[in-house]
Amino acid sequence: MGKLDGRVVIITGAARGQGEQEARLFAAEGAKVVLADVLDDQGGAVAKELGEESAAYVHLDVSREDDWAAAVAFAKDAFGAVNGLVNNAGILRFNELTSTPLEEYLAVVQVNQVGAFLGMRTVAPELAAAGGGTIVNTASYVALSGMALLTSYAATKAAVVGMTRVAAMELAGKGIRVNAVCPGAIDTPMSNPARLDPAADPAQVAEASEAVDGLYRKLVPMGRIGRPEEVARLALFLTSDDSSYITGQPLVADGGWLCGVSVF
Repeated sequence: MGKLDGRVVIITGAARGQGEQEARLFAAEGAKVVLADVLDDQGGAVAKELGEESAAYVHLDVSREDDWAAAVAFAKDAFGAVNGLVNNAGILRFNELTSTPLEEYLAVVQVNQVGAFLGMRTVAPELAAAGGGTIVNTASYVALSGMALLTSYAATKAAVVGMTRVAAMELAGKGIRVNAVCPGAIDTPMSNPARLDPAADPAQVAEASEAVDGLYRKLVPMGRIGRPEEVARLALFLTSDDSSYITGQPLVADGGWLCGVSVF
């Protein structure tokens, strides 16, 4: 018996990285998963692998209201209802504050902040109609701390934490719990852009990965970068009844990074 038997969950950014691992884990735990992304070939391939009884893929640009409405309609048509949402889609841009163009800042806002807002606003009525449900927003370690070169990213993730708390208060009476996961450094294409290029030299990808790993071995008390399946397990916890008395909380999965930087 799975932790999510009979539940229908929309997961954004589900074509790769954390979202893909969440989709795989949720399906293994009995959920009907709607994988949503703009990477249609990759997302469709993951859904096909999981099987049409367990998963379906829909194109979703999280910054567009009409895409959200279509995705929810698709989920209901495919599986009958919506019981949960994981707002996982996000983008990362590195730049100094004084060098960040407004266009770049707003692009990050549109995906990370507006996307989470539209997702909650669109899906919450469906969860209420289904008798309750869960929303898990993806924030970040940097929503609670700071990091140079991440003004736009940190701003949007701090906004996600704030929206999570407000939504949790407003929706509790409708049987809806809203929480946020706050990952630290996780080994995905976002943290290692070399993985994004399918034509990249494997040796160069391995070298870039080693450099990333080396950085976080020094910074993180647990001495390593996190794995996307570790974040997926936290999202599962917040979506399942194991967290039935938890709402409005940012839960950190960062290997102890928020505690401080080890000097040993």
